[in-house]
Amino acid sequence: MNALQVRTQLAHSDADRIEVRGHDLNDLIGRVSLTDMLFLEVQGRLPAPSERRLADAALVTLVEHGFTPSAIAARMTHLGSPDFLQGAVAAGLLGLGSTFVGSIEGAARMLQEAVAAAGADMRPADVADAVVAAYRRDGRAIPGLGHHLHKRADPRVARLYEIAQEEGRVGPHLAVLGELEAAFERQSGKFLPVNATGAIGAVASDLGFDWRVCRAFGIVARCVGLVGHVWEEMRQPVARAIWHEVERAAGPPAPGQA
Repeated sequence: MNALQVRTQLAHSDADRIEVRGHDLNDLIGRVSLTDMLFLEVQGRLPAPSERRLADAALVTLVEHGFTPSAIAARMTHLGSPDFLQGAVAAGLLGLGSTFVGSIEGAARMLQEAVAAAGADMRPADVADAVVAAYRRDGRAIPGLGHHLHKRADPRVARLYEIAQEEGRVGPHLAVLGELEAAFERQSGKFLPVNATGAIGAVASDLGFDWRVCRAFGIVARCVGLVGHVWEEMRQPVARAIWHEVERAAGPPAPGQA
């Protein structure tokens, strides 16, 4: 019987050494950041300083946004299972889908496919017009546009563009995203601002991340925030109050309903 062949290019360890992507782990510890390790694990290389700063900014952007559904889920799970920090954090992470945070992936896919189809001579405004037209024709929401709270402008977006400009990292995906607001308003007569997850999808795309892994920026970032929420819940609990308020608001079932 043939031996099972299992290979990985990520890491190897023996009794004396741990190797990550060809680097001795001890050479990385204390020298590189967690952002660097994200690049190394996914892209197989360490980032340039300008890439590190922009990726770091994208991660910081999504750490916290208050009582989001994922934060509430983490706190409620901690109420039911207070002895497992990782369970509460995992519950919050499971809520990162196409509506919250996971929309990074949708924006990245849209931008990467549009830029690739347009070719080297693309004009960002023309690409944005084509994207908006296609999505409106199909009746689909455009990932990266609109926010339930930030109606006029998502305050995080301008800062990400500022850092990208400072580092000379405004690539084709950020350029196209920057034209989407105007393209949508021209075609629909309505205004929707670029949101932070759209900007991070564009940032990750310009940094060379495949759209299928761009959601990692949201997962890694929000994991930090969820740890903060669970730790606060341990010291200043609100989950029980949320539970009882929902129970009170729901009220008893209507007559004839079980």
